[in-house]
Amino acid sequence: MHTKKIVSKGLRIRGEHVPKVVKDACIRYAKWLRKHYVFFIRVPIYLKPTKYIKSINGELVSASFFAPYNKTVEPYIRVAVGHYCEDRKKKGRYKALAIILHSISHELVHYFQWGEKFESTERNVSRKASIMVNQYLEMVENP
Repeated sequence: MHTKKIVSKGLRIRGEHVPKVVKDACIRYAKWLRKHYVFFIRVPIYLKPTKYIKSINGELVSASFFAPYNKTVEPYIRVAVGHYCEDRKKKGRYKALAIILHSISHELVHYFQWGEKFESTERNVSRKASIMVNQYLEMVENP
């Protein structure tokens, strides 16, 4: 008798040693995303307290998406949020949080492309991410 592996669905935010205001904003955004998008396989988003993270090919980046070949293996997103305090001082709280939410959205666009086996240009990915964030920001007073 064969048993079918059950794949979890949804979106989760994880983050240790990151500013509470950042984690709370990301959790609020995730709640909104869950109401507006279907997450066919669970994708955890790990908030990292550093300014950059190292991608799988060794580049320093602000965010990354791990897309496994096997759809029964959970993908994940990592987002560096260590620049928040500096950005808040220079650009204000709203803009600093919007930058982080855009990074999350950018990687989520890659997640959706991975699920649909569809590829797009980075410019198009960035445009779609901006649309996602702007729709959210129009609905809330504070991110």
